[in-house]
Amino acid sequence: MQRSATRLTVLALLAISAISRDAWAEAESKPAKRPEAVAGQRIAAAYPEAIEKIDGNWLVWRDGTRMPLDDGVGAKSFTAWLDNPDIEDMLRLPYVAGAGPAEPAPDDDPGRARNAAFFDKMYGDCRKGEVKGKLTTITWLPSTAGQRLEVTTVNGVAQRLEAISKELDSLPPSFRKFLAPAGGTYNCRSIAGTPRTSAHGYGIAIDIAVGQSDYWRWAGGASGKIAYRNRIPLEIVHIFERHGFIWGGRWYHYDTMHFEYRPELLPLLEPGAGPEPPPAPAEK
Repeated sequence: MQRSATRLTVLALLAISAISRDAWAEAESKPAKRPEAVAGQRIAAAYPEAIEKIDGNWLVWRDGTRMPLDDGVGAKSFTAWLDNPDIEDMLRLPYVAGAGPAEPAPDDDPGRARNAAFFDKMYGDCRKGEVKGKLTTITWLPSTAGQRLEVTTVNGVAQRLEAISKELDSLPPSFRKFLAPAGGTYNCRSIAGTPRTSAHGYGIAIDIAVGQSDYWRWAGGASGKIAYRNRIPLEIVHIFERHGFIWGGRWYHYDTMHFEYRPELLPLLEPGAGPEPPPAPAEK
């Protein structure tokens, strides 16, 4: 019975991913002219199980909830974009997945802006205890580290991170120091120096090994130009990106240990389109 339920779950995730691939293809082949419409198309394509449609300036959830894509404020400073983004603002900066090493331009932080209402609706508000019941425990690097981590089950994030973990576990031993022990996943906390909920508070983020990572605040970059630094191999980054996770090392305000599930920011990747579905378990 348990194996049948697992197979049904995987089949459902594969079906959702197939729908997502079709939606991504349609969104890419018929780009809208208005920024909020482009953002809406990409959000709907990335989260088809949660979003029903785009109705003008409105994002319509499957339960009937409506959220504005554009708040009408107009152009925002970097600080305003980061502190009070609307849904369209989340996709204002393009994320370049699959790219080689590149130093980000000043304030080029694709994915750092998160609309709180959108993420609270999708994953729950951890401060109200709405996330805990949606978490599950996965084993990080099962063959080499065996670390237990809590991740959300929403949008199949836990299954995707398990698939990433298995791929990373098969890399040569020289990669191990960048991956384990992981710095953590779910943690109901604010982003350092801000009142904003961290992506970790939604259970959609993981910090890999802290000892081999770099963070802009550690570099004394609170003001003035930030000197970019990264030691994480791109082989690791590209595995995460293929499964729908963005990397904090592609930010000007870099956080190279940090990965979070943000499929709406990722372009079509080969093979296939959009985030890859988790693999089906082997028959026993």
